[in-house]
Amino acid sequence: MNKNILTVFIFIFSYCIVQGQEDPLPKRIVTYARVVDGDTIPFYDLATINVSATRVFLSEKEKRNFDRLVRNVKKVYPYAKLAGVKLRQYNDILAKAPNEGERRRIMKRAEKEIKDEFGNDLKNLTFSQGKILIKLLYRETGSSSYALVQELRGKFVAFFYQAFARLFGYNLKTTYDPEGEDRPIEIIVNLIEKGLV
Repeated sequence: MNKNILTVFIFIFSYCIVQGQEDPLPKRIVTYARVVDGDTIPFYDLATINVSATRVFLSEKEKRNFDRLVRNVKKVYPYAKLAGVKLRQYNDILAKAPNEGERRRIMKRAEKEIKDEFGNDLKNLTFSQGKILIKLLYRETGSSSYALVQELRGKFVAFFYQAFARLFGYNLKTTYDPEGEDRPIEIIVNLIEKGLV
């Protein structure tokens, strides 16, 4: 009887030891690494996370102004995005143009297309929405509206457009500062892209 108990005990003990052993070769994790001052440091690429708090307004007027800004940005942001897409498309087409005459014809055709499709909508923008659109065009393209017109249509046309815009209180040379003056617009654009507004 003692022999049977000892045999069962040895069998159970050896089974537990076999179950407790790990794989002799550990699984490998491959990652990028950087060498800094002789030390190898693993490098992981993490997704960007934006953290934002609930906006607190000091007065009812400030809340109304911010709500108006949200409405205006939501109205003109799709036009700015579309302008960035169209600009990239036309830059590819213009790069393939054999000569300056063909380039001008392409630009005239593009301008007519844009006027036919969006001319009435853009004419109905308010003054504030127009100023925001100029800023968002800079954000999407990386160039001021003046520089874009100058590059695509020439210096004379750009000068004429700028002079005409100045008569109505606009400046085509306006830039975009997402960390300074235009921070509220940048916050709203990020909320729009996340689908929160």
